[in-house]
Amino acid sequence: MAIGTSFRSLATVLTALLVGFAATLAGCTTAGSSVAVSDIKTVTGSWQGIVYPSSELDPYRVTLTIREDGTYDVVSAPRQSLGTSRGKGTVEIRDGRLIMEGTRGRGVGRVLKDRDGNLTMIVDATLSDNSTLSVQLSPSK
Repeated sequence: MAIGTSFRSLATVLTALLVGFAATLAGCTTAGSSVAVSDIKTVTGSWQGIVYPSSELDPYRVTLTIREDGTYDVVSAPRQSLGTSRGKGTVEIRDGRLIMEGTRGRGVGRVLKDRDGNLTMIVDATLSDNSTLSVQLSPSK
């Protein structure tokens, strides 16, 4: 009887793993395909999203505004600080990606497009204190 119980437990675990793996694959396909950015006008405007810092537990909101001249402003509101944090910098397009150089760090952004044509920008950055963060942004409407 113990063998049958162990077998059922193992089958349950394997089924859960396969369902989780299938869900992960489905999530990857719906996340979007990469868009090679060739012109700054493709990403010009205001983008809003969430910052996921590696050194803190809580994500926070951010607004990124990119201008046609290749400059940007960023405003974020971390939960543990009072007020907002601001930064600025430049962005250039290199090999279809956004290379961002700011007053507080640097990052690389890529643009994804989902099946419905919606754009998402993912930025992975390293700040001047060597902390890292990821940002997921959508165009403001």
